[in-house]
Amino acid sequence: MKWKIWAAAAVATTFAVPSAQAEVKQLTIGFISTLSGGAAIIGKHQVNGFKLGLEHQGWMKDGDKLGGVPTKVMYGDDQFKPDVGRRVVDKWIKSDRVDIVAGNIWSHVLMAMSRPVLRAKRILLSTNAGASPLAGKNCSPYFISTSWQNDQTPEAMGQLMSNEGLKSVYLMAPNYQAGKDMLSGFRRYYKGGKVAGQSLFKVGETDYQADISKVKAAKPQAVFIFAPGGMGIAFMKQWAASGAGKDIKLYTLFTVDWLTLPAIKDAALGTFHTAYWAPDSTNPTNQKFVKDYVAQFGHMPSYFASQAYDAPGLIAAGLKKVGKTLTNADMLPLAKAMRRVEYASVRGPYKYNVNGMPIQNFYKRAVVAGPDGKPTIKTVGTVFTNHKDSYWTKCPKSRRF
Repeated sequence: MKWKIWAAAAVATTFAVPSAQAEVKQLTIGFISTLSGGAAIIGKHQVNGFKLGLEHQGWMKDGDKLGGVPTKVMYGDDQFKPDVGRRVVDKWIKSDRVDIVAGNIWSHVLMAMSRPVLRAKRILLSTNAGASPLAGKNCSPYFISTSWQNDQTPEAMGQLMSNEGLKSVYLMAPNYQAGKDMLSGFRRYYKGGKVAGQSLFKVGETDYQADISKVKAAKPQAVFIFAPGGMGIAFMKQWAASGAGKDIKLYTLFTVDWLTLPAIKDAALGTFHTAYWAPDSTNPTNQKFVKDYVAQFGHMPSYFASQAYDAPGLIAAGLKKVGKTLTNADMLPLAKAMRRVEYASVRGPYKYNVNGMPIQNFYKRAVVAGPDGKPTIKTVGTVFTNHKDSYWTKCPKSRRF
């Protein structure tokens, strides 16, 4: 089943492509992620999801057609470093003539990469990072996301914790662009209570004893923490060992999911988080994705995998609309088509805002004991429906569509 994706702003006419243009000879996609070091597990999930998405679109090797267009795919490692990520995409654009740069886990890496990609008028397709400048003042018609704007999910968390009457919350996040966006988003929607304290820890932190001691001293009703990957695994184990969870509720973001849950295990029980995607959704596209992912890779997919899986489907749908008239010199028609075209997403129906960020639902999810006694993640309610990011009004009108 295909879902309709319309631009957030009403568009009365479609863009025109001169009939004299020649058919694109080959589309080249560069997929960049963190493929080495401690964060490589996240990159692995992204690449797994992206490759499965390509396979489901009928693409298996370079030269195969994606959306009717011969396509080549390249992979790059940003090593969790902005300067390395920028060097990779610089080479891709200048030497390899890459048309689409996809992937991206970290917002600080995305920001470093964005300028050379967008300046070259190539498409920048983020399958994770959603840095606020790219949604607002630095928005571009060549940018699109299959994930979220960083603030959106914590905005849902702020709303959820307000709905649940929590009067005091302690905030925790790593000290970089995404961490700051997460806390800003939370504060924007958390009403009727107070922030009892805040800790900005270093990126890659693994020792939270001092932070947990500060939390205990502040005596909040709840803690909200954003700690992706290994940071979250370390925190959750230390939080459980401290016994703090007996008196303080724990709400997490991008900390507990199917990437980290096998390592966190029972320490995650009784915690809550918000998310746009639910692995237990009955959406047919999602069911096929989860089934085939588990069969091929031997573990449940994370949201990193789901977001990357959506990318080939979105690209293919856009190419089917404009592929026969698209030229490698002009990716704008494809970028526009990708924001407006119908395609089957794992999350079901959603829209695109004028800055390329999704307008989508967000859900409350709980970690509970499954039928086998092992922890599992269950969707227990909807927090937001068709939620827009908070930065689109700052996107200059000349760059919107």
